Amino acid sequence: MTKAKNAKSAPARAKKIATNRQSKAEKVVALLRRDGGATLEEMMKATGWQKHSVRGFIAGALKRRHGLAAFSEKTETGRIYRVPAEPSA
Repeated sequence: MTKAKNAKSAPARAKKIATNRQSKAEKVVALLRRDGGATLEEMMKATGWQKHSVRGFIAGALKRRHGLAAFSEKTETGRIYRVPAEPSA
């Protein structure tokens, strides 16, 4: 009996854990929406992606899937990428 009870609760626990996770794309968007924006290195560290993958996400999926346009500016410390902050409801 105990085995069946544990088997039923395992999917419920897995679902609860999965819903609390943030996808890598969501992490990048959150970094880009910060006041100071984000550097390429910060996005790489947060996602585990390589430089070309982060740039590809910004150039492609960010526009197509999320409908956001990224802006970048070169500063003394390096290039900073940003997207407009989410409008307040």
